[in-house]
Amino acid sequence: MAGLSYAVPFDVVLSRTALLVVDMQNDFVRVGAPQEVPDTRSTIPVIRMLIDRFHDLDRPVIYTRFIAGPEPTLMWRWSPQLEPPLRSCWPGTMRTYPDAAGPREGIAVIDELAPRPGDLTVDKMGYGAFHRTILLDLLHARGVDTVVVTGTVTQICVDETVRGAFEAGIQAVAVRDGVSSFDPELHEAALRNLAQKFARVMTAAQVLAELTAT
Repeated sequence: MAGLSYAVPFDVVLSRTALLVVDMQNDFVRVGAPQEVPDTRSTIPVIRMLIDRFHDLDRPVIYTRFIAGPEPTLMWRWSPQLEPPLRSCWPGTMRTYPDAAGPREGIAVIDELAPRPGDLTVDKMGYGAFHRTILLDLLHARGVDTVVVTGTVTQICVDETVRGAFEAGIQAVAVRDGVSSFDPELHEAALRNLAQKFARVMTAAQVLAELTAT
């Protein structure tokens, strides 16, 4: 299904749009990671292409990182990988992965998509990137009213971020070939639900075509 939007309630306007890369961190993406989502790796070329184009167009690129520890939270009940001894997504926790040379910090964005000078990073302790973070302030300061959302996991952090954007009055686009999940059925269901009431769901090619046209 190339596009899931049931309507086109807004245009993706270049001068008011930012790219959001959600949680493409070592502890989710790398082979053998404690919270590995294998499908993330298939989205890396798409996300990298979008990053390149947003830089070329001089538009903001914003990364989010999920952070955990050191004290137990409700999140630990649902993601036991956050607990010792694994300490997934704890700042300062280093580990090695079969598909990367040398140790990496688990919370770091993967090398393939590493932030560049001028990019922004928002750390969050929960699923949604708008919940108790400075993301909305960063967008307002840059005149942004639309976010193009990529990253992982579709039905969890991506979904909550898109919904958070909606609640904050920010238009959102979920990039269907730029988001990923460990559950194909939940991935599709989440995109269908977002398209029905919360956001546009578009391919990366569709997003770039509309940005260029506007």
